[in-house]
Amino acid sequence: MAMFQYEFMIRAFIACGAIACFAPVLGLLLVLRKQSLMSDTLSHISLAGVALGFLLEIDPLLTTIGVVCVAAILLEYLRKVYSHYSDISIAMLMSGGMALALLLMSRVESANSIESYLFGSIVTVSNLQVKLLIVLAILVLLSYLVLKRILYVDAFDEDIAYTSGLPTQLISMSLSIVTGLAIAIMMPIAGTLLVSSILIMPAAIAMRLMKSFNGVILLAVGISLIGMLGGLFLSYTFDTPPGATIAALFVGLFALESIGLSIMKSF
Repeated sequence: MAMFQYEFMIRAFIACGAIACFAPVLGLLLVLRKQSLMSDTLSHISLAGVALGFLLEIDPLLTTIGVVCVAAILLEYLRKVYSHYSDISIAMLMSGGMALALLLMSRVESANSIESYLFGSIVTVSNLQVKLLIVLAILVLLSYLVLKRILYVDAFDEDIAYTSGLPTQLISMSLSIVTGLAIAIMMPIAGTLLVSSILIMPAAIAMRLMKSFNGVILLAVGISLIGMLGGLFLSYTFDTPPGATIAALFVGLFALESIGLSIMKSF
């Protein structure tokens, strides 16, 4: 196909394939822990990392990883402080992160160059990002295979996991940091505003069709591959932002699923 004549398209497809392998695992854990909005919060904060990179004239990927990881740790701390009002930590960090991002952007001369990070840009995917995504995919999948039982218990009931002697705080902190890293590296493709949909939507769709933990993971990975690779193909074909196209395709898959389930229930 003509699109594979371009090196940046090959990088983009490899990156999307890697994302599709690990994003549903993180997404399902976040959904089960009732932390779906955490990904949205970290994605908004990541914009501050991008702006800081442009301001300091260094690679925005490095500053974004640093900012998002610090935010993930702070988010986990606030979640413990407001244990009975967990939405407070999300509201505080989301508003604070956006405020910091806007303040930093006001000091950046070429603020228009940050726009590609809002909606995603296929051209901006670098070899370093592809390698990082592949490494992240391997680490997440290996961690899931080794720690599946522990993650299962912790995701469904953190209190029971704690009383059973499991390191719940370490698990929660690690999940927050890994999610932050994933968002920081995924952002050039998906865009700041829509990166959370790549994490959450495949798992949300698969949960309505499968009942087992492993079944949801496998189906979610398949849905993620369809959404990511299909969205990237449509983005190139119709010259649309990749993040928005991928998110719209996920929404379309969810709508088809809902229609199909409604028809099945009517019989």
